[in-house]
Amino acid sequence: MKILVCISHVPDTTSKINFTDGDSKFDTNGVNFVINPNDEFGLTRAMWFKEKQGASVDVVNVGEKETEPTLRKALAIGADNAIRVDTPAKDGFQVAQQLAKVAKDGDYDLIIAGRESIDYNGGMVPGMLAALLDANFINTCISLEIDGDTAKAVREIDGGKESLTASLPLVIGGQKGLVEESDLKIPNMRGIMQARKKPLNVVEPEEVATQTEAVKFEKPAPKGEVKLVDPENLDELIDLLHNEAKAI
Repeated sequence: MKILVCISHVPDTTSKINFTDGDSKFDTNGVNFVINPNDEFGLTRAMWFKEKQGASVDVVNVGEKETEPTLRKALAIGADNAIRVDTPAKDGFQVAQQLAKVAKDGDYDLIIAGRESIDYNGGMVPGMLAALLDANFINTCISLEIDGDTAKAVREIDGGKESLTASLPLVIGGQKGLVEESDLKIPNMRGIMQARKKPLNVVEPEEVATQTEAVKFEKPAPKGEVKLVDPENLDELIDLLHNEAKAI
């Protein structure tokens, strides 16, 4: 089984975010980038298929040279090969089209993407990718088993879970639950050394017109001041909730 894991290069959630050029561009100075968490759950599940079923695992990213450390981390975790499509990720449709070309060229059985990236939270790429490949698609996937050409999956739905069966080739949008956080792999020294020798192939992008443009970014409003009330003074608390907060 050939598996392709789509990797997004995203800011660590602890990074301080700023914008430049009149708040129209993201300022990358001083920002630490990581593998998108939803993609990392998918990569860890792919490694399980490699260890238990002998699958081969490739990782792919749409981005410029600065994304290569993230791909190298994926190689250190255990992926066999890495592919970087040499173009900035501008919008979901453009990214999906670049990924579709790589997927078609590689003739993959299973393509694992995160259900969304934690930077733009668009949630568009996995579904678009499946449509472009004319492949089966399961989103918000929290469990996946493969037996031959058949996949058994569980996905989250409003108010519950849904069990599904699908044939390969298959695209999934994975998330937490596909593996547990305790199962995530931390690269060890041996993996890091081996990653330096594994292939990282840079491919030319398809000519694709972007469909959207970021005009301006705006930070969330700062949190308001907190007023502390002595726990013994319930009358004051009730008065504040009633007359100031208008909560009661």
